[in-house]
Amino acid sequence: MDFSVKKLASDAGVFFSRAVQYTEEKLGQAEKTELDAHFEGLLARADCTKNWTEKIYRQTEVLLQPNPSARIEEFLYEKLDRKVPYRATNGEILGQYMLEAAKEFGPGTPYGSTLIQVGDCQRRLGGAEREFLQTSSISFLTPLRNFLEGDWRTITKERRLLENRRLDLDACKARLKKAKAAEAKAAAVPDFQETRPRNYVLSASASALWSEEVEKAEQELRVAQTEFDRQAEVTRLLLEGISSTHVNHLRCLHEFVEAQATYYSQCHHFMQELQKELSSANGDVRYPNSFVVNPRSVRSPSADPSSTLPINSLSPETEPLQIEEVQPPASGTRKAKVLYDYDAADTSELSLLADELITVYTVPGMDSDWLIGERGNQKGKVPVTYLELLS
Repeated sequence: MDFSVKKLASDAGVFFSRAVQYTEEKLGQAEKTELDAHFEGLLARADCTKNWTEKIYRQTEVLLQPNPSARIEEFLYEKLDRKVPYRATNGEILGQYMLEAAKEFGPGTPYGSTLIQVGDCQRRLGGAEREFLQTSSISFLTPLRNFLEGDWRTITKERRLLENRRLDLDACKARLKKAKAAEAKAAAVPDFQETRPRNYVLSASASALWSEEVEKAEQELRVAQTEFDRQAEVTRLLLEGISSTHVNHLRCLHEFVEAQATYYSQCHHFMQELQKELSSANGDVRYPNSFVVNPRSVRSPSADPSSTLPINSLSPETEPLQIEEVQPPASGTRKAKVLYDYDAADTSELSLLADELITVYTVPGMDSDWLIGERGNQKGKVPVTYLELLS
């Protein structure tokens, strides 16, 4: 118990000495040992690495998991060292809803069968997203977190210890300076006083006492300098290790990009397959009030939708359709409202006026960007993008 009390008193004395030195430095009343320029550069580089790594880590977390509640839940499970419960991705949930809806509407109906196709695609997209999240977390987020929670904490601890050693060193320098000043002053002043009439009482030799104090201060300074140099070397080695951290993070960044590229490639492949399935299932079926985006159409820089013309209007077919020989089908004709004026490019096409109603239908072998339009006894090809099909 006595040892503990002494240690506590000693620690309190050291703390008080550091506090006094720190306060006097801030007030400009004490000198401060400055680190060399290279060391200061290492400190600045380490701080910059920590700050940007933390920002990149936080934003990557937001990118991979936009839901803040889910992020907090995952953080708590991780701190409690428990396995995070399974959580379906949004794509998987959407796909499940579509498949359940298809059962209600009937998988044999056009709407139900399409829901099954799209729902299955959404589930595959959700699975690809899950794989991307897991890969990114392991290959990118985990190394960044390990640096912030491991290496950086060690660096911070050693830097704090270095600062304490510096304060101890500067406090020793200040004590030595004061001891030398007191020694010089004692040597210049007579070392006795006349305290009684006829009797001189010699005091203890002040010069000798201050000489002992100077020797003690010099010994403490040597010890403090040794500890400071040793701690500075340890801290320097840790700070120079930031270069290895950059190399490691560079490798992790490449892996993150590869994971992203793989994920988006899978998504593109799944959507292309879905488009092909829907196209082969629907054939030439057209839906009311739908705008068909066709890569074969040409769009001018103008924002006017009427500037979109099918390529057929720019380059005639090698075997033009004989309009006069075309007969309307027994069933399948529909009414359509003309959206924009259209001038026929040749005799096989039908000129249109905005807002008029015409009858349209398709014939086998005809390009999907065109329909046969009839107005009274006039007949000709008309572009689909100029029409609003009515039920």
